[in-house]
Amino acid sequence: MDIKTHTDIDQSLCGTPEAIEDNYARVRMTMTTQMTVDEAGLVHGGFVFGLADHAAMVAVNHPNVVLGAADVRFLKPVRPGETLTAEARVIEIAKRKHTVETTVSRGEDLIFSGRFDCFVLDSHVLSSGS
Repeated sequence: MDIKTHTDIDQSLCGTPEAIEDNYARVRMTMTTQMTVDEAGLVHGGFVFGLADHAAMVAVNHPNVVLGAADVRFLKPVRPGETLTAEARVIEIAKRKHTVETTVSRGEDLIFSGRFDCFVLDSHVLSSGS
């Protein structure tokens, strides 16, 4: 896999890429007890979002890709110990904007869906030219 973006990401927090093709990525992550928000064991949705976002970035696979907007749906709760798989597909490219559809599943169970507007910049977002 030739991953060109988010190369220093902490995969324990945002998932491990398992597959990458042109305009497609699959990323997997197991939820931990450190991700929970209460005694019932509910995993914070930010970790599910981070997994989906990571998959979207890898689907675009450009060193200067950033997220500009997201329209997402959290469909089911997540608990520690559950392994989630995010799949992301670029469905449209309009100049710098890449629209990516992303799903997160627990086996056959869909728990999250979203559309991400990712932008490929000429230089890194933190460089003086962006």
